[in-house]
Amino acid sequence: MALGTATVPYELRFDAGRISLDLLATTHPVERLDSLPVLCAWITGSGLVPAGTPLGHADPAWLADFRELRDRVGQLVRGALSAEATSWSSYGHALTRVNDTARTPPPAPRAIRAQDGTLVRELEGPPERDALLAVVARDAVELLTDPVARAGLRQCEGDNCPIVYLDTSRGRRRRWCSSEVCGNRERVARHRRRAALARA
Repeated sequence: MALGTATVPYELRFDAGRISLDLLATTHPVERLDSLPVLCAWITGSGLVPAGTPLGHADPAWLADFRELRDRVGQLVRGALSAEATSWSSYGHALTRVNDTARTPPPAPRAIRAQDGTLVRELEGPPERDALLAVVARDAVELLTDPVARAGLRQCEGDNCPIVYLDTSRGRRRRWCSSEVCGNRERVARHRRRAALARA
């Protein structure tokens, strides 16, 4: 999902290729998870819960815990991109925290009949914070322990863009987190440079 399509005006992104990487993207270009409504919009937009799932029981601890998990996953993902990262003492702490978070069972889904007769997904009850965090942590564990997926991790080549995404393109030649965002910025900058050279 492209920038802003799910939860305008929050400008949340869901285009990094994995839910754990989408969580990392909430720090750019500024802190996106700055309130409970935005966190709840991210939880729904990311597909952690089906649309319409009540999240009124979320409290400020949810925000703090999702941000902490984001920081830990970020350490591990950046470590996977850099061979030296495994020697950092904080890497081991991040690994322990993510593994501990992944232990909690995820929310229990069930299939129910919609009014039109099709089956739709619904959660057994209101999702608990730890269960939702576990889904993200498990995704990070699966991503980082799968050699094929891990080999597809890329950092965006856009100017000052820290977003990491999963490159599943043919030939693994994707350069930007988003062709519409960073790719377009790069194309505009290239055009301006050519125009300036032509004027000179």
